[in-house]
Amino acid sequence: MQDLIKQEQFELEVLDKLNAKKFLDYLIFCGGTMLRLCFGLDRFSVDLDFWLRGIEADSLFLKVKKYLEENYTLKDAANKFYTLLFELKSREYPRSLKIEIRKSKEFIKTEPAIAYSPYSNRQLLLRVVSLDEMMQAKITAFLERKEIRDVFDIEFLLKRGIKLDVSDNILRRLLVNVDKLDKKDYTVKLGSLLEENKRRYYIQENFKILRLAIKEKLSIDH
Repeated sequence: MQDLIKQEQFELEVLDKLNAKKFLDYLIFCGGTMLRLCFGLDRFSVDLDFWLRGIEADSLFLKVKKYLEENYTLKDAANKFYTLLFELKSREYPRSLKIEIRKSKEFIKTEPAIAYSPYSNRQLLLRVVSLDEMMQAKITAFLERKEIRDVFDIEFLLKRGIKLDVSDNILRRLLVNVDKLDKKDYTVKLGSLLEENKRRYYIQENFKILRLAIKEKLSIDH
């Protein structure tokens, strides 16, 4: 857990630096780290994810790359077709930190939020993807990559009152794939991101709240 706590401090430090140079004016914070730092998601997350807005990707890539090189050891930087990718390292933290910026120009609903952590004295106001959008994105992500952390985030959003506003076919696929998660998914992949008491709960309950909500919605719709 100590490595994950340090990683969270690293994430907030980098967010703070990007904000100081006004880079966050062109980025919309999203993903699991956004849910944790801005809305209290009760699992750790180790990367920074964004959507691009209001600036050309090539221009932003060069400026961010130069700035990160001035402050960290830049292990990787790539301007790909769909994303801008950076991986940085600091002597102050045990893990490297990956940043992914998606280039999509599609309309995204956003809202303001404050990013903070009980393990850091930094906090900042930034623009984030709306929770409705995050629910849709997390469902899509899980069905594509079958990662248990996405299911964890879906159930978290559900408990916050965000609706499973997808077709019955998607709900059935979601339920089937949740049921396919195995012991390694719960004990290793998810367990490594949770405090011990949470780890025990999910091993025993297997996303009981989410599975029940899906079944009830399918029943009501018919």
